[in-house]
Amino acid sequence: MTLTPRKATQTAKAQGPRRFVFLLLDKFTMINFAGAIEPLRLANHVAGETIYTWVLAGEGSEKTCSNGATFRLDLGLEEMEREDTVLVCGGIDIQRTTSKAVVGWLRREARRGITIGGLCTGAHALAKAGLLDGKRATIHWENQDGFAEEFEDVRLTKSVFVMDGNRWTTAGGISSIDLMLKIIAADHGEDLANTVADQLIYSTIRTDQDTQRLSIPTRIGVRHPKLSQVIQMMEGNIEDPMSPADLAEEVGMSTRQLERLFRRYLNRSPKRYYMELRLQKARNLLMQTDMSVINVALACGFASPSHFSKCYRSHYNTTPYRERGTQGMPGAMPVRLSI
Repeated sequence: MTLTPRKATQTAKAQGPRRFVFLLLDKFTMINFAGAIEPLRLANHVAGETIYTWVLAGEGSEKTCSNGATFRLDLGLEEMEREDTVLVCGGIDIQRTTSKAVVGWLRREARRGITIGGLCTGAHALAKAGLLDGKRATIHWENQDGFAEEFEDVRLTKSVFVMDGNRWTTAGGISSIDLMLKIIAADHGEDLANTVADQLIYSTIRTDQDTQRLSIPTRIGVRHPKLSQVIQMMEGNIEDPMSPADLAEEVGMSTRQLERLFRRYLNRSPKRYYMELRLQKARNLLMQTDMSVINVALACGFASPSHFSKCYRSHYNTTPYRERGTQGMPGAMPVRLSI
């Protein structure tokens, strides 16, 4: 989406500084928060005046992020100004940190027409409040499986960031930098945004057309077109797995050739690699959703819960039921550490 710039810098000045409200959820990730707030600070520095201001809001008086740093809040869940832009900063364990109070507050502010965005897993909070229904959105790739299952009315993409009307989402990590540079450019021109990027030593500004994950060849460290094609088909057919024979036929080789290809480059059989992909998605769903173990098994291509449990235990050395039981235990390490 292309933002409509304020027609001239003088107009922006006349409107006064633009205020951002950062809604901090428990265990929010530092990098996506810093990536959003620092471009605003640098924009002020480069412009030589205050063109942006910001406040920290949330439940309570302070919030601790996933690395243990604690931030004092300026505001609670009170009514914001209509011209404010709210950015929800999410992180670890987003299902639990998205409280009923937060959901209610987001719905109320949305009804008042305020622009609301979700940084990293903050998209989950927006979706929980129903603010992304029928809209395009993105979220960190580790959380996409669970998000897609829970929020079927959201048009989930794999983009670095998405701006659909007055609902914005980012994929986490440093993608918030790209979003903020886009906003700065729309508000005050490309020159200012580019200068802020230079201050950040940020040489490649991404757009909403860029995807968040590395290409398959880069991820697996192998540049073999047919191998990449097969892995892409595997990733796209988790619920209804394709047989090695069908995969081989799709890329124009024999099953034996496919076996040799996987053994040579990935040191495992196609069947083993496919199983690992399916089990990884199963683990995501177990840790990120309230889906029953049976439904998780079906969503990952397992015909029976017993077979699913057997495969899961063999790979992760625990059962799906015990895996889910570790959630919420004191000292338990969350599996999904979105950045």
